[in-house]
Amino acid sequence: MAVSRLSIGISMAHGLTFQVQKMMGIHCRRHLCLSAKSVTPITIQQDQKDLPMRRMQDSYQEVIIPLGQDYQVREKYITFMKGLRFGRIMEDLDTFAGLICYTHNQDPSMGEKQKSPLSTVTALVDRIDLHDTTLSPYQDLKMCGQVTWVGKSSMEVTMTVEQEVDERMQKMLTARFVMVARNPVTKKAAAVNPLHIEGQHEWELFTLGERNKVSRLEESQKSLLKTPPNEAEREIIHNIFLNTIDQKSGTFSIRLKPENSVWMEDTKLKTLGICHPEQRNLYSKIFGGYLMRKAYELAWANAALYCKTRPVLKVVDDIVFRKPVEIGSLLFFSSEIVYTEGPLLQVKVHAEVLDFLTGERDTTNDFYFAFDSTVPDLPSVLPRTYAESMLYLDGMRHLKD
Repeated sequence: MAVSRLSIGISMAHGLTFQVQKMMGIHCRRHLCLSAKSVTPITIQQDQKDLPMRRMQDSYQEVIIPLGQDYQVREKYITFMKGLRFGRIMEDLDTFAGLICYTHNQDPSMGEKQKSPLSTVTALVDRIDLHDTTLSPYQDLKMCGQVTWVGKSSMEVTMTVEQEVDERMQKMLTARFVMVARNPVTKKAAAVNPLHIEGQHEWELFTLGERNKVSRLEESQKSLLKTPPNEAEREIIHNIFLNTIDQKSGTFSIRLKPENSVWMEDTKLKTLGICHPEQRNLYSKIFGGYLMRKAYELAWANAALYCKTRPVLKVVDDIVFRKPVEIGSLLFFSSEIVYTEGPLLQVKVHAEVLDFLTGERDTTNDFYFAFDSTVPDLPSVLPRTYAESMLYLDGMRHLKD
């Protein structure tokens, strides 16, 4: 099997972006992206059956981030506490997933210099699981990934990040991204190359992708925005209410906060940014990896303020990209501690854009981050309103899942 290996310096995300630009026939000059698609007739097959079958190994890629070898690269990734900036890793995973998908959708008969007629965008970060060992900024990182499931226009990309620990390479995290292909002219869904499955291991990966798709559909139908809480969840909320009212007052309106607890409304932390061209992607929208990095950094700061220690990220899940963010938008991030259990806490970050010319305000993303505070007696977060109670149950579902 021919494996594509890249070693990326200074900005790994920018290095991968350059690789994708070559595959798409895009040339960037200063702040202007010129696409070959705008001057070359686009040939896009409408029927998936007309596209060549691709194996999982055909899309397999490896990338080395030389943290241990290159001081300048390390400076981009190291935190003020000598840890690794996980937000940078999220940016890299987003770009890496795009490279893998463009590789999958190549036609072997057209040679290595072919230009992809498709646009590929991130639809969903299904899940990122971090393993027990902490990522170090002083050792090289190896990112590996491939397409492990395809639908008609969507692809699930499974990626891992490995690092040497005690002279052995260890898997540090596993990530699943769902990417979708679009016709760059019509903006409609475009067919992707079908997947040829080889061997038991690949069947297991593909079957997992099928189960993930079904699970996402089921969770969507059970969303608290569509259906009421179940009986057990209603009992949880009612017990919280009973434990936070003044029983002596004889009224429901006087609320008391139990010892070692915090009202959810007091855990909010917000930030605002202006979307400049520097953060654009290949389609002149704001790069999804940038949004994830900013959301994560706000979530981490909020978790650190809440637990008064250095929280450890455990899981990122269910990041849906609802709409693209335009250059020039005002970008609002609002974070909140929505659930706690033992030393664990769930942080939700809501992102929305404001067009200052029209005043229109739209939700772009919701982000979910689970942290381990390592604090055994972490204060419990408690809802006061019905809307906060739904956030509490939503956070509980994410943490327990």
